[in-house]
Amino acid sequence: MYFCRLINKYSIEEMEINWYDYFMDALYKKYPKKVQLSQALMDLLFIEKEAAYRRLRRDVVFTINEIVKIASAWNISLDEMIGVNSKQVSFQMQKINYINPSIEELNYLRSIIRSIDNFRNHPSTEIMEICNKLPRQLLAGYENLNRFYLFKWMYQYGNEYESVPYSKIVVSAEKREVDQAYSQAIKQVSNSSFIFDKMIFEFLVSNIRYFHSIRMITDQEKELIKEELNKLLSYLMKIAHNGCYPETKNKINLYISQLSVDTNYSYTISPAANICFIHVFEKFEIYTLNHEMVMNFKKWMQLKKRSSIQISEVDERSRLEFFAKQQQVIDSL
Repeated sequence: MYFCRLINKYSIEEMEINWYDYFMDALYKKYPKKVQLSQALMDLLFIEKEAAYRRLRRDVVFTINEIVKIASAWNISLDEMIGVNSKQVSFQMQKINYINPSIEELNYLRSIIRSIDNFRNHPSTEIMEICNKLPRQLLAGYENLNRFYLFKWMYQYGNEYESVPYSKIVVSAEKREVDQAYSQAIKQVSNSSFIFDKMIFEFLVSNIRYFHSIRMITDQEKELIKEELNKLLSYLMKIAHNGCYPETKNKINLYISQLSVDTNYSYTISPAANICFIHVFEKFEIYTLNHEMVMNFKKWMQLKKRSSIQISEVDERSRLEFFAKQQQVIDSL
């Protein structure tokens, strides 16, 4: 196992920090309250309450297998844990079946929501995403739009032997429940920013039109998607006008990039954890918790504002022009 080989290679004296202290600190960053942390450990490791508390008191140390399982489930960097200073940054990817996820995958998605709940009300928490397709934060509340992205993902990267039409995409009740919980949780974050590719709606409408032309989407299904697109556009107009989520009044900044955006990428900075993502293969994400890389992501993404126009709260003319154009694009569908 990679982690075991690293432990053997580097003695405790050689490590820049005590890896076990780092590990324990990472646990408390994930669940600041000991009661919550012990319960999470009981659920993940299938151990009794007293066994969890003995580990937290350090009367008993976590086994290597337990450390690896926790690190994998809770996105704790093993490289950083043992203080390896290789000057290289490791990215990870969590593969998930977003249509009919397993129990383990659902637990992983729910753990993300719990993480958001832990830091959502802290004033220093910040989320930023640059995107050429609609981000999950906004899609989560729209069943047909979300289903379309899942359908497109399945068509491109799912079944290699058979193309499944939109009508056959059935999202499990558990997954819909998780989506709604995520949508509600993310709106509690104190400060969010999005930079949209100026062609973002044109890209989406073009994709819908293509699948409709090859009869993978029916006329009725296209109209359902179009209806939700109109609802989303109206919702974005409210956000842009007020500069906040209507439901929670938490700050949200919207920008339109004047240069093309290649893919979606994002970062989250909070007292509990810092993380950055590159979104790949339509629905997957590669990510790292490496602090230096997250700070670089923040710097690079903030620089993107130089070639973008802010349409939330300020520059009413640009805001009206942008939304009028998007309405024309949707109407053409």
